[in-house]
Amino acid sequence: MKIVVGQGSCGIAAGAQKVYNALENAGVQNVAELGVTGCIGMCWLEPIVDIYENGKLLHRLCKVQPDDAKNIVEAVKTGDFEAVKQLCITEDDASFLEQQTRIALRHCGIIDPNDIDGYIGADGYQAIEKVLKTMTPEQVIEEIKVSGLAGRGGAGFPTWFKWNAARQEKSEPKYLICNADEGDPGAFMDRAVIESDPHNLIEGMLIGAYAIGAAEAIVYVRAEYPLAIERLTAAIKQAEERGYLGENILGTGFSLKMRIKAGAGAFVCGEETALIESLEGNRGMPRLKPPFPAQAGYWLQPSNINNVETFANVPWILLNGGAAFAKMGTETSKGTKVFALTGKIKRGGLVEIPMGKTLRDVIFGIGGGIKDDKAFKAVQMGGPSGGCIPADLLDTVIDYKALAATGAIMGSGGMVVMDESTCMVSMAKFFLDFTAKESCGKCVHCRIGTKRMLEILTRITEGNGKPGDIELLEELCYAIKDGALCGLGQTAPNPVLTTIKYFKDEYEAHIHDKTCPAKECTDLLQYTIDKDKCVGCTMCAKKCPVGAIHGEVKHPHEIDSEICIKCGQCYKVCRFGAVNVR
Repeated sequence: MKIVVGQGSCGIAAGAQKVYNALENAGVQNVAELGVTGCIGMCWLEPIVDIYENGKLLHRLCKVQPDDAKNIVEAVKTGDFEAVKQLCITEDDASFLEQQTRIALRHCGIIDPNDIDGYIGADGYQAIEKVLKTMTPEQVIEEIKVSGLAGRGGAGFPTWFKWNAARQEKSEPKYLICNADEGDPGAFMDRAVIESDPHNLIEGMLIGAYAIGAAEAIVYVRAEYPLAIERLTAAIKQAEERGYLGENILGTGFSLKMRIKAGAGAFVCGEETALIESLEGNRGMPRLKPPFPAQAGYWLQPSNINNVETFANVPWILLNGGAAFAKMGTETSKGTKVFALTGKIKRGGLVEIPMGKTLRDVIFGIGGGIKDDKAFKAVQMGGPSGGCIPADLLDTVIDYKALAATGAIMGSGGMVVMDESTCMVSMAKFFLDFTAKESCGKCVHCRIGTKRMLEILTRITEGNGKPGDIELLEELCYAIKDGALCGLGQTAPNPVLTTIKYFKDEYEAHIHDKTCPAKECTDLLQYTIDKDKCVGCTMCAKKCPVGAIHGEVKHPHEIDSEICIKCGQCYKVCRFGAVNVR
């Protein structure tokens, strides 16, 4: 028997390390082997403890607490799991994984990320051995071309084309760079892959380096991902010790050294030329293109940059063939895509599906629908660079072309779900606030334009919107898209354009009626008490933090609008529906 505790960042934050320690203290070592794994993707169920027998999953226990340790040990010892039955995953929750097709995430939450033997036992490093001993670099690139693998970092550019462009360059040395600078709010795909399956990333990069002729590989990862850096550092050392990194790998004459660069958390460094500038020790600001990185990248040498998820697919493709990968997905978007499903969703976590599934399949199928069974309103795709897709487009197919037609983008895979209580004007302001702060300042359109847009959105949400503001926002959006130098500025207007396109009535209500239909913008809210419903229980007055509610016991109360800070406490505690918000 083996007991495995999920210890990705989400699991540890939920208390997985305490559960692990409690199992040790309960004497688990006397009845079973105790191990760790990364994130299985079921973030809403953490901490998760899996019980295996002869390599087969026997029980998956969810939301485990340290107090459950003794019962778990006893159950394993006796074979009677009745005492922990309430912890066992339900069939409904188990369907979260059953509805997925996992390639990039195939090992996540299953193997021990700290153990190279666990990876090797799951067919790890077989692809690089096949590549180095039986294939030429050109054959590798052709296999990637057959697969149809496109860059999973957001742009969706054909991976084989970038590899081939770097391969064709004659200058030496060449560099392979992994972009793990995952900056989208609500996105955590790259972090989970590195924390849970670091050797898969290393193997994918080994294959990429062989294909383009690089002798040095660099992983540019966010410094805010300490666990990912720790596990990747250990994995690189293990790979070196086993001969998968370093000189004369597997006796084939191919050599590759790999290192990690911790980035400072600038969103713009997700743009490949800004990332290169940061790697060189400069401020992260995009370069003009051409020349492209394949021609003059890191230290002006031929360089190739792909993100974590792109590399994570490569070993599977080389082992199973490009045609097998291309069978999944749509005509224009091949394979699978990983999403971070977050927001007002019942089952939030990591999702990997074949391209061609619909938003409805993910949100209401895999995700289980909206929290508290509220009405679905929109989903933000692609983070700050993406757009909001409304409820009437819920059956949109998930591929690059279909999503672009809505005004959103695939992006790196952030999928933020919103319900009826979300104000779309406020949501647009949130993302504009982010992109305005993250602008590197190199070009005027992005540096100044995003600030002007943010000022207008702020005015609107504060009740100071003016006629013509919507038209002015649209004018600024198109000017910024046309004039910005890099992808950050060119896509920053997307949240505004899509919310205006699909939720223009909310903008008009804010501007003309000075109301927020979602009742989220506090400056536009007014709290009143219905005297016919108020029984004078005084609960609202007791909860009011500023003493804005007055009245005698068993008599109707009143709210002083001059004092009210619109915190909503009175609305939450009233059991009689007497507090109105408009």
